[in-house]
Amino acid sequence: MLRRFIFASESVGEGHPDKVSDTISDAVLDACLTVDKKSRVACETYVKSNVVIVGGEITTKAKLDYVEIVRDAVREIGYTNDDDVFHADKVFVQNIITCQSEDISQGVDAKRAKGKQGSEQGAGDQGLMFGFACDDTPELMPAPIMFAHRLGRELTRIRKSGKANWLRPDAKSQVSVIYDDGKPVGISNVVISTQHAVDKEHAEIEKFCIEKVIRKVLPKSMLNGVTQFLINPT
Repeated sequence: MLRRFIFASESVGEGHPDKVSDTISDAVLDACLTVDKKSRVACETYVKSNVVIVGGEITTKAKLDYVEIVRDAVREIGYTNDDDVFHADKVFVQNIITCQSEDISQGVDAKRAKGKQGSEQGAGDQGLMFGFACDDTPELMPAPIMFAHRLGRELTRIRKSGKANWLRPDAKSQVSVIYDDGKPVGISNVVISTQHAVDKEHAEIEKFCIEKVIRKVLPKSMLNGVTQFLINPT
């Protein structure tokens, strides 16, 4: 008996608040490691409206301007338009980063320390994850997530090339793939949410996303069964 099911996955653009937060935290880590490769960085970021809060605990020899790191990261993402509430040069940045407790290094360093029996190395935060490789795509990842990523990357590429100056950084894409006996055979639905300049008409955005993004990056052979293209400008 043929086993058929639909599997959907979602991807967000680099201007999505979750991705912005990750990018800023990564930028702080990179800046620390550039100066001090033995840095220990536990950095979290929160963004909302025109506010960025960057906090956590860091052990490093680097002397950094965290506010400038935040602004540079936001600028690289592309939040530089005058109609953006969230703007690289205008966003309010609150820095609540502090030094790590010495107890952390005592626990994780492979050396003796006061109050520690022996020189065993401990562990930091623990996490669980699962996943697997498959032959759906050249990247060895499941088709739905890779297709969603490709849509987001193409939106970013077009935006940063200057070919669609009405596009803004925030975006989200979702692709639903039909599987028969574990093999992707078609796409049933494609959803794209784009952030755009306020004077851009919905019909123009919809036509652009279908013709210049969806039909360009997704396999033509799998688009024949699409029942819905949902373009949701924000």
